[in-house]
Amino acid sequence: MSAWRWWRRIGRWGSFLGFTAPALLLILFLIILPALQTIVLSFTDRQGNFVGLQNFAQVLSDPDTFNLTSFPPGPPPWGSIVHNAVWIMLHLPLTVGLGLILAVLLDRARGATFLKSIIFLGMVTPMIVGGVIIRFLFDENAGIVTAVLRAVGLTELGRSWTAYPETALPALILGSVWLWVGFSMILYSAGLATIPRDYYEAAAVDGAGPFQQFWYITIPSLRPVTMVIVAMTILWELKLFDIVYTATLGGPGGATMVLALQMYFYAFRALEFQRAATVATLLTLFTLIVGLWFVRTMRSSE
Repeated sequence: MSAWRWWRRIGRWGSFLGFTAPALLLILFLIILPALQTIVLSFTDRQGNFVGLQNFAQVLSDPDTFNLTSFPPGPPPWGSIVHNAVWIMLHLPLTVGLGLILAVLLDRARGATFLKSIIFLGMVTPMIVGGVIIRFLFDENAGIVTAVLRAVGLTELGRSWTAYPETALPALILGSVWLWVGFSMILYSAGLATIPRDYYEAAAVDGAGPFQQFWYITIPSLRPVTMVIVAMTILWELKLFDIVYTATLGGPGGATMVLALQMYFYAFRALEFQRAATVATLLTLFTLIVGLWFVRTMRSSE
């Protein structure tokens, strides 16, 4: 290799490092190092001594984390991990299914842009504000949902949902569907635009009805979009904080406690930073699992 090429290559690497160094330094000092310090903190006590998995055992044995004594048919609290899992099991299929249905129905409808904008308002609403809105939606005196339920004769459900353990968690989950369904609808709408119309025309010629076209053409063609929506939704459900904080503050009686809020209480109320770091490490582990699943799924679909 000639000296000119050697110096040219050094110049390219120098330019690359010069442009990327500020961003890399910010990532290093604001993300990577704090994450590593949090993981180290989760394995130590207040004196800085290594205690192994003792913090994890204490957190996982805490009733605020696991409390299956009243697990269905009994009402919450069931523990933050169980609440997050219930949130995923109910919120994920609702947002994915409703987003797909709305995207298909509004694909060629008149005024679709306006309707999509209205539905997407929930997504652009700050989640702190969204928690307040959810609380008012299910309020006994000011709530629209409770007023409708009383109007149709369901007077028992016409009370303030967020004030009772058996209805507080369902209220937050249903309210969060409204806040998040716009995300899946927009992504599905973009995905529908990439499907060639020739597929549907050929299927119609072969005698396939609308449902068969939807089942055998639309859903398989939107599989990559579905994977993205599922991964992003699960990650959002794992780090829930602001909605719960403003709507119920984890109550009543811990019935809506989630992992991120539990971490906040450990750190800034109990001042147990080791336990807070432990919950943060668990959240990191869960998100890594979701991320690895998403990467493997996308690679296998290529």
